[in-house]
Amino acid sequence: MDKYVCPCGYVYDPAVGDPEHGIAPGTPWEAVPESWECPVCGMGKDVFEKE
Repeated sequence: MDKYVCPCGYVYDPAVGDPEHGIAPGTPWEAVPESWECPVCGMGKDVFEKE
């Protein structure tokens, strides 16, 4: 599964997810809700780029 990077440097890794914010490990990027925000800087999913 592909990783996605926020301009702030945070990397969303599907194998890890974001369990602290309701995204279970193993959740592919496509399944992350559009309302999810970067846990570091709060930017939206739309600013992330494929690593």
